[in-house]
Amino acid sequence: SERMRPDALGDFIGQVHLLGPGKALRMAIEHDKIPSMILWGPPGVGKTTLAQIIAHMTKSAFMTFSAVLSGIREIKDIMAQAERSHHHGRRTILFVDEIHRFNKAQQDAFLPYVEKGSITLIGATTENPSFEVIAALLSRVRVFVLNPLSDEEILSLVEKASARFDFRIEADAARTIVELANGDARTAYNILELASESTEKDGSISIEILQEVAQKKVLIYDKAGEEHFNIIS
Repeated sequence: SERMRPDALGDFIGQVHLLGPGKALRMAIEHDKIPSMILWGPPGVGKTTLAQIIAHMTKSAFMTFSAVLSGIREIKDIMAQAERSHHHGRRTILFVDEIHRFNKAQQDAFLPYVEKGSITLIGATTENPSFEVIAALLSRVRVFVLNPLSDEEILSLVEKASARFDFRIEADAARTIVELANGDARTAYNILELASESTEKDGSISIEILQEVAQKKVLIYDKAGEEHFNIIS
């Protein structure tokens, strides 16, 4: 899945309600006026990819921060670095994966830097930010809802990956991957990779091979999601 990650907005598939022509987020990216934001959506819908594309298109320094592995000390160290860059006219986009895992004190540590503009914060979460992000921080960001990918979008990704890595895949097998992926691009790529490894040289990925792959653990996520006030969907 990492090798298939696009680096340009034109190659990004899905989220047309946010990134289609004239849509708010696309215009913000194209005009280089990126607000701090929370990207809320299920796994495999492009949150990390979109953050990296934003950083590339706006020519900002891009820093990744893991809510699972880092604490207040690491936050302050990164903020100090971002502030130095800010003084020299260089903007910093700080991408925080799984921001809902931060406690209140950790989230509070971002506030002064978001307010001063030292960083542009992009947080990614699979959880409802209305419940998982503190009100003070939530009021200073925009929340964009990313939807599960449609069957057509997943199929397009499968076909692109097959062509790029020269996998031959039968039509009914491709449709089965779409069904198993359930709107999650990462799951689709993982299934395709496992299937390709089980295919004989110069052979095609078939339904039979996918049945073997399906016996392995593949995490599937529901398409459920809710819209809340102050959230852009």
